[in-house]
Amino acid sequence: MNRLILAVGAFLGVSAPAADTPAAAKAALIKGAAYMRSISAQGGYLWRYSTDLKLVAGESRANVTTQWLQPPGTPAVGMALLEAYQRTGGKALLDHALAAGAALAAAQLPSGGWDYRFDFSDPQRSKRRNISTFDDDTTQSCLRYLLALGEVAKGNSPREQAIRNARDLGLRKLLEAQYPNGAWPQRYDGMPKAAKNFPVLKARYPKSWPRNYPKANYINHYTFNDNSHRDCVLLALQAHRVTGALKFLLAARRGGDFILLAQMPEPQPAWAQQYNARMEPAWARRFEPASITGGESVGACRTLIDLYLATGDAKYLRAVDAAVKWYRRSAIAPDKWARFYELQTNRPLYFTKEYKLTYSDADLPTHYSFQSSYGVERMIRYYEAVKKAGRAAWLVSQKSKPLTAAQLTARARGMEKKIRTIVAAQDAQGRWVTRTKLETRGMKFGDRIETREFIQNVGVLSEYLSLLR
Repeated sequence: MNRLILAVGAFLGVSAPAADTPAAAKAALIKGAAYMRSISAQGGYLWRYSTDLKLVAGESRANVTTQWLQPPGTPAVGMALLEAYQRTGGKALLDHALAAGAALAAAQLPSGGWDYRFDFSDPQRSKRRNISTFDDDTTQSCLRYLLALGEVAKGNSPREQAIRNARDLGLRKLLEAQYPNGAWPQRYDGMPKAAKNFPVLKARYPKSWPRNYPKANYINHYTFNDNSHRDCVLLALQAHRVTGALKFLLAARRGGDFILLAQMPEPQPAWAQQYNARMEPAWARRFEPASITGGESVGACRTLIDLYLATGDAKYLRAVDAAVKWYRRSAIAPDKWARFYELQTNRPLYFTKEYKLTYSDADLPTHYSFQSSYGVERMIRYYEAVKKAGRAAWLVSQKSKPLTAAQLTARARGMEKKIRTIVAAQDAQGRWVTRTKLETRGMKFGDRIETREFIQNVGVLSEYLSLLR
């Protein structure tokens, strides 16, 4: 293939990649992956590591025997390694990817999912709480990775069997955790809930709602917060594509039907972050009031569009129109929306740094997004493009055509500057060191290894090498 690319590229006037660049890219990829494996927790990863490994963390402080189960931790690193193997055929990359899968299997809870972190050295780990979390794409990202890895891990080794068993348990519990109305909770303890306690209802405005934080347990609420519902629906669709099992497509459709049920009536045909069993918007954390959300409603709309494309059922697409109109009349500035809008009045809601609910944005806490673009305009463009094209034409337009040899060469050539930058930035140990200061959660980082940067660099290097195969 390489000779063909060189020959055709020369014939068409496309200069071939510099002779040393592919070799340097391959060496950097293998060396970088080997270094990360050397500091992993039995194949599992955190978010960042000081260069001396004395300060390591996920979302919060950790230790070197701990892995973080939400991106950009173990599932995200594993996916990068798996894709790099699929692009390049490097056997060491497959071994690293399998190790990440085994680390996830070791951390899986009997309830089928994962908590945010897992410490291999914790003597009490067998007694940890059996509560899987769908928050922050934790359980969903782990299962997405295991689904993809399971297509490669088909052998009979204990490691590969453990990976497939973890995948199967996780998917079974994903379906079990879904409520009769198609929603998922924020967390799941592995015990199916009695359907009589969660009747299938249409969303409604409560007669009244508390203006002070009620400190109520919200883990069983029907949850959109941080796009957890979207992540569950997309996972179910992926499981259907990979396995062909109808039960996963039906679960995804039930998830879409819940989005329709949860769409609030006028004058605010959007969504809340979470709902109680009466299908009324409810509080979660002390800075997440019962309200309409300008943030997660974007994810709800995109999920409906995705479901229309996946199923052909136009009811999912039709529901987006009213939400788009609500967004158009609810902007607080050009390309800016509030995270929270008061029920029925549509007034933006905020908090002070002391967590007092207010209409003023003058004293906002800094750890949370209360105003942003939230991808609203991109979502609207997506909706309008799909609606205009129609499902069949849109799906055809998204199919990529195989690149010609000359196009492959040209694309590889166009990546060379970035490749050389990545290779030059790698140190003798195989690390990509971020040399800025970072203060987070009471920790002060200087020079450090950022897992997110590793993932990005592995992606670029492996994409480049795949063009030259």
